[in-house]
Amino acid sequence: MKIKNLPKKLILRDVEILDPLKEKVFKGNVLLFNGKIAEVGKFDQPADAKFIDCEGLILTHGFCDLHVHFREPGDEDKETLKSGSMAALSGGFTRVCTMPNTNPPIDSPESVRFIIEKSTDYPIHIHPIGAVTKGQKGKEISEMGLMKQAGAIAFSDDGLPIQNGFVMRKALEYSKMLNVPVINHAEDDCLRCDGVMNEGMVSNRLGLPGNPSISESTMVFRDLKLADMAGAKLHVPHVSTAASVEHIKEIKKTNDKITAEVTPHHLFFNDEDLLNYNTNLKVAPPIRNDLSRKALIKGVKQGVIDCIATDHAPHSLHEKQTTFDCASFGMIGLSSCFGVVKRLLVDEEGLSLVNLIKLLTTAPRKIMGFNQDLLKVGTEAELVLFNAVEKWKFSERHVFSKSQNSPFYGQELIGKVKYTISKGKIAEIL
Repeated sequence: MKIKNLPKKLILRDVEILDPLKEKVFKGNVLLFNGKIAEVGKFDQPADAKFIDCEGLILTHGFCDLHVHFREPGDEDKETLKSGSMAALSGGFTRVCTMPNTNPPIDSPESVRFIIEKSTDYPIHIHPIGAVTKGQKGKEISEMGLMKQAGAIAFSDDGLPIQNGFVMRKALEYSKMLNVPVINHAEDDCLRCDGVMNEGMVSNRLGLPGNPSISESTMVFRDLKLADMAGAKLHVPHVSTAASVEHIKEIKKTNDKITAEVTPHHLFFNDEDLLNYNTNLKVAPPIRNDLSRKALIKGVKQGVIDCIATDHAPHSLHEKQTTFDCASFGMIGLSSCFGVVKRLLVDEEGLSLVNLIKLLTTAPRKIMGFNQDLLKVGTEAELVLFNAVEKWKFSERHVFSKSQNSPFYGQELIGKVKYTISKGKIAEIL
């Protein structure tokens, strides 16, 4: 990957422009002036401008990921804000939201400001999500108002589900006053117990403790009902079960404050892919059976699931190169995301390319209240250029994270990010 400062004037010439907000595709040019959108479509091209020949490429909004773990502060050996930015750029992401389960957690205004100030000079926009409870202990509500003032854009105890219904209710009531979403990792600790993979025939065959799908769906149902009662925004992360999709579908009939995400890995894999004990497939919630996988795809097509998020979760080698039951939960996913979902949802499942791009751009931005019109003249350039039909095999050389824990190595993907433009920089992804 080569990263350079944008020239004063840059023309992206003869490019297919996909506008996900207006849901239209057209051929034209894009002029960037001092890092901002200056002209879109057909115009007199300045003779002193640099240009990139974009024939065969599609230009659209930079991708936005609502769910990443960059591990700083505390576990910089796995990922830092800087290395996470590089991983994001390589995958076409110009904006990400970082989860608060760092060491120490992001549970105070000071820790929120640390993330914002530290990431100022990095080439993507990084938005901290604050912890719902102090120390992520699930007992005492954090200083949510002060954290919002400091720059927190949502609240979550991600990785540590809020088990106490009263605490979750209070969090939702406070979040309503702040007009930001609460994101709860939906798993009932008592039901998931010591499960390390989906409970079913495959877990029995492998001799591994199972995590039943009901551990998620019951928590999703509880959270939906509490959010409905409070009139608050609830975002359901990494949906993995068919029952959860149905619960979300039902409440969305009468409540427009509910949103949900799905990960590429829950769409792509099923629990039979774990038969070789690949620890990179050990995630929370676990990879489910194929019935649930197909239900997630259907949920995306029907609009029940609003966006795609990677749940990018770096881990060191020793945390993954161990027995399956002892391995850490999580996988990286920023660099592989687009190629995975383009192949699966568009080429195999028939979703339109426009709808896929909406799942990666306007939909997550709408959930978090970010600007959705990134092709408007005068807007700071947050753009991605990709080849929609290029086939490529994902390998370690495509990874820019400090960690290597991906299950997608060797997979043939379709759709390749070529350039990412963000914060006055242009990254060429080789």
